Amino acid sequence: MQLESQLPEQTAPGNGRESGGPAPTPGTRRPGGRTARTRAAVRDAVLAGLTEHGYPGLTVEYVAAHSGVHKTTLYRRWKDIEGLVADALDLAGEDSWVPPDTGSLEGDLRALAQEVVTAFTDPAVAASGSAMIAAAFQSERAAEALRDYYIERFARCEALVERAVRRGELPAPPDAAPETPAATASDATSHRGIDAGALVRSVSAPLFFRLFITREPVDDTVAEQAVAATLAAARAGAFTAVGKAGASPGAAR
Repeated sequence: MQLESQLPEQTAPGNGRESGGPAPTPGTRRPGGRTARTRAAVRDAVLAGLTEHGYPGLTVEYVAAHSGVHKTTLYRRWKDIEGLVADALDLAGEDSWVPPDTGSLEGDLRALAQEVVTAFTDPAVAASGSAMIAAAFQSERAAEALRDYYIERFARCEALVERAVRRGELPAPPDAAPETPAATASDATSHRGIDAGALVRSVSAPLFFRLFITREPVDDTVAEQAVAATLAAARAGAFTAVGKAGASPGAAR
């Protein structure tokens, strides 16, 4: 569930040519070709600028210089720095990431925890992911984009819960309401009354707390503790809805 390793691989800066079309609406399928290459180049420049200067020091001029896209085009399509950062996060959610499938719930959760540890401790990848999270503390639009990014990640983890239920590793609530087409984005992380988002948050939350609140080191030992606590809670039904399907005690963001 880490941020940086889920970002699309960086591409070479564009040649400065631009299609001139409007920026796509977040959550929709993106066009390919020149527009996609332009967005990728801009995204890479935003990530580089956040890593190098942080959100307060990131400027449209920097993005223009490092992406090859003229600043008037950046202003026209993305309006300002907030728009650029939000779109970089939105673009990050368009990859093909799927939750680990190790053959057991314990193995899947351990792999997820290890992703977080690697993403925020490996010098080769940690800086840009941390910079994106830091930006969310300083920009409401970036915060909204970050929330949407992780909500979508949690929804993908529905498959992890489905597999665990089929294997008998999680208790299947007997009277959970079936999903409906009208389900919201947050409801989409509920399978048979088990909140996949809350379960995955339980693994990553202790790690993020140490990384970004207490600024303590994280390692495999801390990750294993988070996995063990989550497994115990899941097996005890802590992430099972009570009453309304999808409204588990741990579902609040």
